[in-house]
Amino acid sequence: MTTTTLAVLVPVLPFLGAAAGLLLGRTAPGFVRPLAVLPTLAAFVLAVLVAVRQGGDRPVEAATQLTPTGSVPIDLALYIDGFAALVAVVVGLVATCVQIYSTGYLRDDPRYPSYAALVSLFTSAMLLVVYSGDLMVLLVGWEIMGICSYFLVGHYWETAEARAASLKAFLVTKLGDVPFLIGLFALASDAGSFRLTRILDTVADGGLDHPTPIALLLLAGVAGKSAQFPLHTWLPDAMAGPTPVSALIHAATMVAAGVYFVARLLPVFTASAAALVVLAVMAAVTMAGSALAALAQDDIKRVLAYSTIGQLGYMTGALAVGDRGAAVFHLISHGAFKALLFLAAGVIIHAAGTNSLAAMSRMSNLRARVPDAYWTMTVALLALAAIPPFSGFFSKESVLGAAESAAEGHAASAGHVPGAAGWTVLVAGLLTALLTTAYATRLWLRAFRGQGDEAPDHGRQPLSMTVVLWVLAVPSLALGGFAYGTLPDWFDGDDLAPTLTTSVLGTGLALTGGIVTYAAWRYTTALARTPLGAVAAHPEADAATVEAEAIASHEPAYGDVASAPDPTDPSRVLLGRLHRHAAVGFHLDAVYTALFVRPVLSGARLVRFLDREVVDTYVRGAGALPRLLGAAVRRAQTGNVQTYVSALLAGTVVLVVAALLVATGA
Repeated sequence: MTTTTLAVLVPVLPFLGAAAGLLLGRTAPGFVRPLAVLPTLAAFVLAVLVAVRQGGDRPVEAATQLTPTGSVPIDLALYIDGFAALVAVVVGLVATCVQIYSTGYLRDDPRYPSYAALVSLFTSAMLLVVYSGDLMVLLVGWEIMGICSYFLVGHYWETAEARAASLKAFLVTKLGDVPFLIGLFALASDAGSFRLTRILDTVADGGLDHPTPIALLLLAGVAGKSAQFPLHTWLPDAMAGPTPVSALIHAATMVAAGVYFVARLLPVFTASAAALVVLAVMAAVTMAGSALAALAQDDIKRVLAYSTIGQLGYMTGALAVGDRGAAVFHLISHGAFKALLFLAAGVIIHAAGTNSLAAMSRMSNLRARVPDAYWTMTVALLALAAIPPFSGFFSKESVLGAAESAAEGHAASAGHVPGAAGWTVLVAGLLTALLTTAYATRLWLRAFRGQGDEAPDHGRQPLSMTVVLWVLAVPSLALGGFAYGTLPDWFDGDDLAPTLTTSVLGTGLALTGGIVTYAAWRYTTALARTPLGAVAAHPEADAATVEAEAIASHEPAYGDVASAPDPTDPSRVLLGRLHRHAAVGFHLDAVYTALFVRPVLSGARLVRFLDREVVDTYVRGAGALPRLLGAAVRRAQTGNVQTYVSALLAGTVVLVVAALLVATGA
């Protein structure tokens, strides 16, 4: 088979698996799990073959006209360079691990067939975005992911939280997609084509007439899809979905699509210095704000959600300083360790019976109950904290090194990158490195070093849930060193090695954050002399049932204990008065409610009132008048000839009198 044929099959196989799974879900349930796992696994294997054949050399290109439009043509096109080949491998790996993990995690869920089909469709859409060489075809995958996220986040639709979260995710991402679509049309209008290669050629020749408006319009869609400030608020709430869905969205699909899109079209953004400054500020606020919010969260999945927002901020920061190699390197590294973090969190939630870190901190010996999750999550947290030699160290320091180069006027991009963008990303990145280690250390201490009653013993987790943890632990540990010597050829020859300055500063700040957090935890633990006991979780329930109950509320299992302020929480010491603001995301949801939600609801109520009380009144009146006239005419039809003759004579007399009066007056 040719490379082009293999590349076409990569997104097609999960799509066919999704269609077959939906058709056979009720009639042949025994085929659902194979149809969920095997097509995705086959797509991953083919993605690896495509990457090996592409080898970081010249891009693989193929195109055929999809439909004549009369103006700008739309082509069914492939464009696979080193970035696309590697990102597709990561998407296939994470999606396969999620599908295998879900066979155990949702083994008793009656809606598993539709869930598995949606995950396959989600994977297919992301792979279409990665391989597409035409922006309109890319947009199809972009929008399908938004629809799939709506259904997957709302999988536990019985709970109000899941319903609200799915609707919020859909609306916020669609809010960004409106200017994004306008930007795509404006870009195609300037370039005369939706093809990526022709657009990039136009930019290289200086033929882009409106780079700044186009770049800013596209950034709005990227901010919504990749959960960047100010459109990031949907992602923490999306934790109401099943944990495997969270792993897929955060590690390989949806949020990675925005970063990948900017990396693909980076010359469009570097053509506008203003757009780069806006992107740098957006990345800086996202990084620092999300790290502070993560430090104050009690729900383990919300900690990881805010962590994802911050790590995406690193990626967009690298793009703001013109280094797409560092951005995609961190995207790939982050995909491995963030998927591992979420899947390990699912095991921990099942064992503890709750998402609450406060409740876990009142359990002793939890790490002994889930040894696989304990060791693999430790590896993933070290990668997240950028501690050498784990993969996160190399990728995160490459971002900081790129920011340092841009600040000194030595940007990697051929375009002009303002020094202000470099300094903004560098300072925010270093501060976020400190905060990242702080919340990673806090999560580890509170989940695995709790004090109180013995954690409930549920026995070993299903093999399908534990094997994938160790599979993902390998790239979390070894990818950084491998990429240091191998991947630059795939990334346009960019040097991914971290600089000495950023390595020392970044690692030093990371270690400082961990040490300070540990000291604060020891201090608060010593003050809390009377530990609160844990309540036995649900030993008979499967993981999905436990999570659905935990999403609905912590109170059924833990009552007032889980909702009470935890005196052993080190973040209260570290953040002080800032803690209560950080815990609610700095009230951004409340601001949006006041500025947008309430006015829209008030407008909707006004429209409903006008429709019911004003418009309907006129409509009812217009119908009532003919009805009254018809009733009067109907009563006059008596069937009596004398009555008709009398009425005719009376009418004749009236007409004669009227005629005489008119004639006399004349």
